[in-house]
Amino acid sequence: MAENKEQQPIIIKRVKGGHTGHHGGAWKVALADFMTAMMAFFLVMWLVGQKPEVREAVGGYFRDPGKFQREGSSGILSGSSSVIPVVSSDVGLKARKSESDKGPTDVERKQMKKAAKKIIDELNKQEAFKRLKKNVKMQMTSEGLRIILNESENSPAFFEPGSAKLLQKSAVILITIARELGELDNRIVIEGHTDAQYGGDKIYTNWELSADRANSARELMAVSGLGEDQIREVRGYADRFPMIMHNPNDARNRRVTLLVLYRSTEIAYDQLEVGGDLLAEIEAEG
Repeated sequence: MAENKEQQPIIIKRVKGGHTGHHGGAWKVALADFMTAMMAFFLVMWLVGQKPEVREAVGGYFRDPGKFQREGSSGILSGSSSVIPVVSSDVGLKARKSESDKGPTDVERKQMKKAAKKIIDELNKQEAFKRLKKNVKMQMTSEGLRIILNESENSPAFFEPGSAKLLQKSAVILITIARELGELDNRIVIEGHTDAQYGGDKIYTNWELSADRANSARELMAVSGLGEDQIREVRGYADRFPMIMHNPNDARNRRVTLLVLYRSTEIAYDQLEVGGDLLAEIEAEG
């Protein structure tokens, strides 16, 4: 019996196919399909809760992905890293420009003219105005109401000669104007101008004098009824824009101008130049 057992041949059975062979990698494909479906489901649920502009941006990407790849590298929107659309400053600029291009309405013009009349009525109650009436001018322009306070040839009207110090005897005119302008919603630009005669020195020139006079007027008006948020700009023009064009040395060119802006002009003044960082662009170009 021992011999027969030793001589019995060894049989190796090879099984082809079977349960393991048939399903070896199928579960991976099924899991991948399930995960894709779940991700799509959660994406749809996320989109349902988003704003219309977000849904539109995502839809635009799937309609034309090539466009977004050409125009923006990391986001669905051009130049953006987010699906949420970024409001370009160009868009706001164009909108504001189109609004400012319309100019003042008839209602605005009437209101501004009414304000000018009220200022004149109040000024007529002041003794100083009777003395300096020829030194005060008002003009209705495309920008708004322009009030001009200019100097005289023979004697100073509003400022001490070569100085930004206001004369006390005529300060009441600025105070009266400030009180009336303070009742308006309009913003104000204050400008200082000189004639071409004042030489000064290299340290204190016509530029400093014109700017200082405009700022002196601002300081007095700010404590006399003009709202601080009404002041849009304070400018110093030196002798570059004479009122008497044919005679830059005329004393009347020494003046302070108060420009009461129309709403449409305010919008135009508030424009910011839109452009890239030129320094960065040049450095990038090498």
